Amino acid sequence: MGDYSGMVAGSLLFGIAYSWFLFPFRVSPGGVGGLAQVLYRVTGVTESIWMFGFNIPLFVLAMMLVGRQFGLRSFVGSMLSNAMCWLMLPSHFSFLPDYPDLVHNIAAAGEPARLAVFLTGRDPTDILLASIAGSTILGIGLGMIFRYRGSTGGTDIPVAILRKYTGLSISTGYWIVESVIILTVGVAFGDPPLVIWAYLNLFLCSRMTDLAAEGMPYVKAVSIISNKPDEIRDGIFEKLDRGVTFLKAEGGYNRRPKDVIFVCVHRRQVRILQHIVRSIDPHAFMVLSDAYDVMGYGFRQRTISYDDPLD
Repeated sequence: MGDYSGMVAGSLLFGIAYSWFLFPFRVSPGGVGGLAQVLYRVTGVTESIWMFGFNIPLFVLAMMLVGRQFGLRSFVGSMLSNAMCWLMLPSHFSFLPDYPDLVHNIAAAGEPARLAVFLTGRDPTDILLASIAGSTILGIGLGMIFRYRGSTGGTDIPVAILRKYTGLSISTGYWIVESVIILTVGVAFGDPPLVIWAYLNLFLCSRMTDLAAEGMPYVKAVSIISNKPDEIRDGIFEKLDRGVTFLKAEGGYNRRPKDVIFVCVHRRQVRILQHIVRSIDPHAFMVLSDAYDVMGYGFRQRTISYDDPLD
């Protein structure tokens, strides 16, 4: 039940981001939403309907070319997200007493209505505010959906197809697909700055998605190379109460065997660890890296497992 609640909450944020901020200002960060906003201008059919229309054939392709399980999971997450885009359309809130003060039509003369929430479109900074608010909320929503084992379909599907049949990495596949859509939007609207805004939004959205899905790194994974590994191990045991692992290595210069100490500590313990190591061996070599989650004694698992019992 918790997974479904998380997916609904993420989909709600997904709908708010698109319907309140990104669609009205035409600054969608690529994806199916980018194509939908172009077609809305041409046909007057709302973007959420076009998103439904794009995703259905993509699901069929995904099940045929990638796998049935991928297609089904994408279908559920995407239908929920698209439904929230429609549900959160500003026009659906006309019953509110303050509706005229909250919702503003920012479309130019002769264009289909573009209803924005809070922002009037008259201030030059409104597009910046819409980009920041929309991309941040969208990234958090996507991160929640992914965290709770969902998928929004859309460009996930052509990227998966590209990876399977061309061997391209996921990041390269996303870059290609999103760039094609972003450039198409810029050409369709005849507005090159929209391309810049879209890439800015894509970057911000991806960072917020990672943050929401994985959280802030709260653990440091540390590798220590020293001529006094036993003394450092004892200091970590005594002052930090952390277990360590000795990794067998070989020096690159003299080919002598070495012990590499590997330990995970909370961020607040890093300074204590540095003091322990420097006081024992000022010449020790330390490498610190972020760890987003650690499973084991002394650490509480923070992320949700992606092992779906239905798979």
